[in-house]
Amino acid sequence: MIIHYCSEIDAIEWDDFLINQENSSFYHLFSWKQINEKCFGHKCYYLAAKNNGNISGVLPLVYINSFLFGKILCSMPFVNYGGLCALNAEAEEHLLSEAENIVRKAGADYLELRSSQRIGTNLPTSEHKVSMTLDLSPDVEDIWKSFKSKQRTEIRRACKNELEVISGGKELLDMFYATIINSWRSLGVPIYQKCYFESILDAFPYMTKVFVVMHQGKPIASAFNGYYNGIVEGMWLGIIPQFKRLQPNTVLYWEMIKHACENNMETFHFGRSSVDSGGEFFKKKWNAQQKQLFWQYQLGKVKTIPQLNVQNPKYSIAMNIWKKLPLTLTTFIGPHLAKSIP
Repeated sequence: MIIHYCSEIDAIEWDDFLINQENSSFYHLFSWKQINEKCFGHKCYYLAAKNNGNISGVLPLVYINSFLFGKILCSMPFVNYGGLCALNAEAEEHLLSEAENIVRKAGADYLELRSSQRIGTNLPTSEHKVSMTLDLSPDVEDIWKSFKSKQRTEIRRACKNELEVISGGKELLDMFYATIINSWRSLGVPIYQKCYFESILDAFPYMTKVFVVMHQGKPIASAFNGYYNGIVEGMWLGIIPQFKRLQPNTVLYWEMIKHACENNMETFHFGRSSVDSGGEFFKKKWNAQQKQLFWQYQLGKVKTIPQLNVQNPKYSIAMNIWKKLPLTLTTFIGPHLAKSIP
């Protein structure tokens, strides 16, 4: 078995391998390589383990040289998860060995694999993240009847607030971004540059969709979803803070679930959440089931698992300051920071 460093000429073979792999995801697709290189300038290593010329496993890696957090090799940054996708343990072993070589040669602090399943038994592992998913039905009434009466009442109440949900693609990007930059500032989180989202829409025109909640002709909330192998990937969502009282997120999720059912999708992935967080609680109200995610590490220059997450108290001061900055300032400097935060 050999390890092949893939380029654009390998894209079709890479994606064809993923189609029938149970642990593949939207985030493993080859086009993310060009997106991260073009929008953020990050060097990407897309490794394929090959046996007799055929792919047995793949590992997408993004190298982030962050002035804030050091040198990080990650699979995958900025999205819900990534990690290895392999046919067998032999392919996994070869891919992990080559990843370790890259960590050493690049002088990286560590490699972080964000996976939907545990890889091996020897890697330091954090289990602070979970995936929240809802099994769908072709008949949306089945989903509606499965909700508790309190949840159905909340949806009905929110739908009476003069809210309209529209969906589409690139034509809704400006409205999506306008809500996201406002929402993320209120959370104390820097936003990506708009061309990042634009590049995703360009790379996956038939596998992405933007939803926008309108109130009296103005966008007040929005979401960005991916669609792959019967799974809806909830990627980004934001609400302009002053309109939270109208519960646009409730209307937005219900319309996205209905759309998924009507288009024969099998699973709605609400995205990842921190264990025991408010986000996890909200998603459980939609009957989303918890599935453990595994953040696994190959340590380079650092010797302990890094704590690069919002639960780390040392980041709370910076986040509180960010919330108070003018929107024009956070919109300008946010993208320069966000690309360095995996």
